[in-house]
Amino acid sequence: MKLIGLSGTNGSGKDTIAHILRDEYGWYFADATAMLGDELTRRGLSHERVNKAALSSEWRRQHGMGAVVDKGLEYMAATGKEYPGFVVGSLRHPGEADRVHEEGGVVIWVDADPEIRYARITSVDRGRVEDKKTYEQFLAEQEVEMHGKPNDPVALKISAVKERADIFIVNNGNDVDAFKQQVVAELKKAGLI
Repeated sequence: MKLIGLSGTNGSGKDTIAHILRDEYGWYFADATAMLGDELTRRGLSHERVNKAALSSEWRRQHGMGAVVDKGLEYMAATGKEYPGFVVGSLRHPGEADRVHEEGGVVIWVDADPEIRYARITSVDRGRVEDKKTYEQFLAEQEVEMHGKPNDPVALKISAVKERADIFIVNNGNDVDAFKQQVVAELKKAGLI
């Protein structure tokens, strides 16, 4: 089975890639945002990014640095079905990228200019409370998530995931169909589909 870990900045197009793999190629999509959200709901907590970050750190302390990947694989196994591939996103800690590589997978980093990403997350209601913020708040959150907290080995550190990425995709356009064609071409070139 092929395995992809998706990472990148907020609003860059990670979910679009995962949905292409799930909907058009039959892959299992382990959505870290949904997994974290389900647990936050169970605990009666809001789905704000700060709560998701704290919960993912808790999972890493309790279950290891690749906990998000491992939980996704558990969710897939629980379906009792076979899939041609497994895609997990969004990776936000280097241990998650390392876990994908340990399983023989590849890590894809997706990015776009901050202004474009901010316009995306605020122009479409994705149903996420964390999307309702000012541009300054958006940039401040990104800074914290990119570089983590000093001396906290389980904190988010997306920049370290980027350093481990195998494939880089830039998504600065506004044409979803063109982006899908770009993604499919990259995945085919890498022998993933």
